[in-house]
Parts: sequence; C-alpha cells; structure tokens
Amino acid sequence: MNAAYDVIIIGAGLSGIGMACQLAQKNPNKNFTILERRQAIGGTWDLFRYPGIRSDSDMISFGYGFNPWTGNQVLAAGESIRQYVQDTAEKFGLAQKIQFGIKIISADFSTATNQWTVKAVDEQTGESKEFVCNYLVSATGYYNHDQGYLPKFEGEEDYQGIRVHPQHWPEDLDYSNKKVVVIGSGATAVTVVPAMADKTAHITMLQRSPSYVFNIPNTDKILDACKKILPEDVVYKMFRKRNIFIQRSLFKLSRRFPEKMRSFLIDSVRKQLGDDYDMSHFTPKYMPRDERLCAVPDGDLFEAIKSGKASVVTDHIDRFTENGILLKSGKTLEADIIITATGLQIQMLGGIQVTVDHEKINPGDKMSYKGVLLEDVPNFAYLFGYTNAPWTLKIDLACDYICRLIQEMDKRQVAAVKPVAPAGENTGKSIVSSLQSGYVQRGDGVMPRQGRSTEWLVTHSFEKDSAMFGQAIDASALVWTHTTASRMDFKAKVA
Repeated sequence: MNAAYDVIIIGAGLSGIGMACQLAQKNPNKNFTILERRQAIGGTWDLFRYPGIRSDSDMISFGYGFNPWTGNQVLAAGESIRQYVQDTAEKFGLAQKIQFGIKIISADFSTATNQWTVKAVDEQTGESKEFVCNYLVSATGYYNHDQGYLPKFEGEEDYQGIRVHPQHWPEDLDYSNKKVVVIGSGATAVTVVPAMADKTAHITMLQRSPSYVFNIPNTDKILDACKKILPEDVVYKMFRKRNIFIQRSLFKLSRRFPEKMRSFLIDSVRKQLGDDYDMSHFTPKYMPRDERLCAVPDGDLFEAIKSGKASVVTDHIDRFTENGILLKSGKTLEADIIITATGLQIQMLGGIQVTVDHEKINPGDKMSYKGVLLEDVPNFAYLFGYTNAPWTLKIDLACDYICRLIQEMDKRQVAAVKPVAPAGENTGKSIVSSLQSGYVQRGDGVMPRQGRSTEWLVTHSFEKDSAMFGQAIDASALVWTHTTASRMDFKAKVA
C-alpha cells in the first residue's frame, strides 16, 4: 500500500510541528503527513526525562513566533515545553496528520517521476510501509535518538554501582541518600546537579574542563507587570523583540570583546559563590564565543554548591573502581550512582538512507543552501536551528521559506527544484565549525558543508538570516525542473 502526499514531514518534535503548522496555514491546498517514530509528540522534549530538564533559552523567544508562549517561567521545564508543543499541534488541527510508530529506513528521489519514495516500518507490528511524496522535509534534529555519546572508561566493568546516561533515564531510579557523581560540565550536568541535590547524600559534578555558567532570573517581573496593564499580544511582541535583542547583543559582545565578556561571566559567578571559592572550576580555557553558555535559573547550581549538597571537581578520570572513580590526581570519588552526562552523538537526517536515483547522498559531502536546502538534492529541506540563540528562531524562518518555495513551484508549474553551487564555493567547513563543543567536533564530518557567499554561508545570525530569507525566492542557485504535468498537486491516494 503506497500512501501519496504533496509533502511529508519527518518528525513530530518542535521543528516538525512548527513546519506542519506553517504549511497548514500558508499552503492549505497541500496534502501532507507527519511521520513520527515515537508514540508521542515532542521529539527531544518527549525523549529526555532526566531530573530538572528545561530549556536553555528564554521561552518567549524559544516558543513559536506564530503561537506565543504564555507561561511565566523564563527557562521552562521539559514537561511544560512538551505540553506546549502538543497544545500547538492541537490548536492547528494536526492530530489527524501524524502517524506514530513509523521508523523510516530510506528515502529515494526519482528524477524520472520527480517524487520521493519513502520506505518505513511500523515498529510495533513490523509491517513494511511505503509512502510517496513530491516534497520531503526532515525535522529529525541533529543527534542519534537511540544512543547518546558514551566514551570508554578504563575499569568500567569493575564498577558495582548504577550507571545512567541522561538520554535514557530510568523512571524508577531512586537516588535518595545516594552518593552521585555526574560526569560532564555542559547544560545537562548543570541542570541535573541542582535538581537532584536535595535528595542525594551528596552530588558531585566531575568535569575535565569548566564551561561558562551564568545566572538568570526564572521569572520576568517587568513582563508580569506589563501584562497587568497592556494587552497580552502587545506584551508578547514587545518582550520577544527585547529578549532576542539581548541574546544577540550578548553574542556580539562575546565576538567583539571576548576578554571583557570572559571577565564579566567569571566575575558574576564569583559574586554568587564568594571570594573564597576556587574559581578554577568556573574558569574555562576557551572564549565565550566558542561554545553555548550554560544558563542557571535563579542560581540553583550555585545555591546547591553553597549549601554543601553539591560540589564541583575538575580533574581527569584515571579509571572506574568497584565503588566509584579514581582520578588522575589520585583522589577517589565514591559513587553509588554515576551519571554520564557526556553528550550526544551527532546524526543528520535521523540516520535515514537518502538517495537520488538510488545514488547515496552523504550530507557531509554537500553544502547547505540558506541552511535549509541541500546541494543537488531536489525537493528536499532539512530543519536545523540556531546553536548560539533560541533554536526555534531559525526554524520559524526556515519553515516560512519552505512554504514560499513550494508556492513558487506551483506558480511556475514546475515539478522539482534544487540548489546548485558554483565552482569553488565550498569552504570545506561544516555548518557548525565555529563551535568547540566536544559533541560538535566529534560529529563535524557528518554535517553539511558551507560556502563563501551569503546564501551558502551559515552565519547563525538572526539578523542576517531575516534579511536573507526576506528576499524573493528566485535565485540563480536554484534550478527548476519543468514538466508538462507538475506533480505538486496530486492528491493523497492509496494504491
């Protein structure tokens, strides 16, 4: 049985739902479906269930531009974000558009028919499925949902306690009065530590090197006050612009004045922990511009450290022992539970085998066009948000562009469109080459490349992208395929 659609969206997470909402509103003549491997909406926010999971961007700018976030938390809990995505899907009538439990195996574009054939399997029944569409959008994120990154530790087989990776958190994990060690210093670690501290006997964040951590109030009193005297939609637009401006300004300052920004961030932590605290644990070797900052709502990490319930150790692991971890310094950390917050495994397009006329497409060999399309791949788009700003800001822009591109295809009565790069455009650098995060460096090779000119260069700049996406769809890099009968308007059918 082949189900045929105008558009297929892969993934019902934050990006996929955002794409579907815009498509339903801006291209109401298109018949589409969302194929989701999990049994629920939410993607990342449904997968991760570790204690304290939350956004690391303020929600008023992290939420969709077309559906304002109305909660009162600046950094919202994962459960709240998951509910927000679900509520958005319901609000825009997507319930009947999502097919759950569908694992996609491959997707092949035929230049003879100008269609994608998507092969999949129903993971519950084992039944093979096949879908056909004209336009394919990947909203699968950038990491492997099946397995997080887990380095090999010497002596790990000797350890007799419990080991947990945050990506696969056991629902029944009891850490009450347990000694816990969290390996890592990124956003997950600084979230897990204060969230668990009250129940554990003690919790230690073990890091090889520090990250930049900054405190942020988790309620916006000015916004709350304005809500009492101004219409909610006015307040939303005003404070969304304010928050985006502040975030972009911080990033620009980090780029232009890295040493001053470094001093500011370190001094702000010192004010939280006191002059007697060993600041080497919060003094990174890199500059603030090189990695994403770790936000701490209401100073919860610092409060846990000051109370004595949590501590930070900066050292290297020599080996696991029966009862904990032996460090290179000779110190031993006893642990009933070890949490390996060691990061993600980068994976593009959800690990799906993508081909054109049965020839394999490796994203790491192709350039990204406007950070949305893939060089030489017809009728295909992928969604990849910002790494230095709220993810969804880029997703909103990208989804609008895809909708306009499909409209342009209808206007021109063409069957396919693809970006083709001029000779010498490829720089060899990936779309995230500027980031120094470990998981990004490990996965750099699978990421699309970027070029030299504006439309092939991924700047991660909201201002530049807004201007670029605001331009007319027509561009010299786009190659349109004309046929006597465009395939864009065929209706869903079952053959």
